[in-house]
Amino acid sequence: MISILIPLRNEYENLDEIERIFKDNFYQITHEVILINDYSTDNTLGKAKEIAEKNKNFVVLNNQKEGLGGAINLGIEEANGKFVCIMMADLSDDINDLKKYYKLMEENSYDAIFGSRFTRDSIVDGYPIKKLILNRIFNFFVSLIFLNKYNDYTNAFKIYKASMIKNFTPLTSESFNVFLELPLKVISRKYKFTTIPINWRTRKKGEAKFKIKELRSKYLFTLIYCFIEKILLNKKK
Repeated sequence: MISILIPLRNEYENLDEIERIFKDNFYQITHEVILINDYSTDNTLGKAKEIAEKNKNFVVLNNQKEGLGGAINLGIEEANGKFVCIMMADLSDDINDLKKYYKLMEENSYDAIFGSRFTRDSIVDGYPIKKLILNRIFNFFVSLIFLNKYNDYTNAFKIYKASMIKNFTPLTSESFNVFLELPLKVISRKYKFTTIPINWRTRKKGEAKFKIKELRSKYLFTLIYCFIEKILLNKKK
């Protein structure tokens, strides 16, 4: 079974489509969709509960520590699947890429698979140009520091072996920087992973929660923290 974690903050408008996508496209795979409400101020929690009442594959959790980091920690701890994948509620991630992730994990001995939106085979629709430039600069910088050719560290949409990722909790990051912390821990601890091209499209409903100015210092903190951890792990060996 695979556990799909979807953190929610004021995503009421997207929940019907999330329900439909999994019912129509993922029914052949044993799975649970864990909807994690993160202090929403609209009726996201109520709507999520309605969906879970109708669909046995949906589970609703209510985050008790505000922030994406808290939501992801809770989701990982409660996940029952052999694999754990994180998807965003803005519907930017492609359900067909999730199927590819699952198939590769089942057929191989990977501990994780990292998708990249920035390959020749990827399709990206509506990515803001300013955010794209900053993304490419930062990811290039991270790849230099960690001596790794992967180029999309900050993307949330990755899949992990549950037995591995549960050892990472509690994660230290409190916001979107949690999605940087996870792959860097995989790399630093020398787990086996591969990368594949994935697709991405901008949200059509609701408001984006990612604020570049508010997150710069948090990303820097996570990068420094993970780099220090890498050095300490190497010294132990």
